[in-house]
Amino acid sequence: MKAYIFIETKPATSLQVVERIKKKVREVVQADAIYGRYDAILTIEAPNLESINEILYKVIEKDPNIIHTETSLVLESLPKAGTA
Repeated sequence: MKAYIFIETKPATSLQVVERIKKKVREVVQADAIYGRYDAILTIEAPNLESINEILYKVIEKDPNIIHTETSLVLESLPKAGTA
């Protein structure tokens, strides 16, 4: 199961938050500090919803520099271009 986690952080902490989470959570596939409505985005791949829930509540949301998160679960992924 794949999820995108959008993170709002305290000012000037997004890069440190992303680095810290990437080191702690092996299910993180991609972690980026970004500009826009949110300060960071994570892509996580885990075996099931319970695993994602555990990662969110036991690791990510315990970070003192995180103000808010929003999670989007992937319903279906399209094949890469050139593959069928």
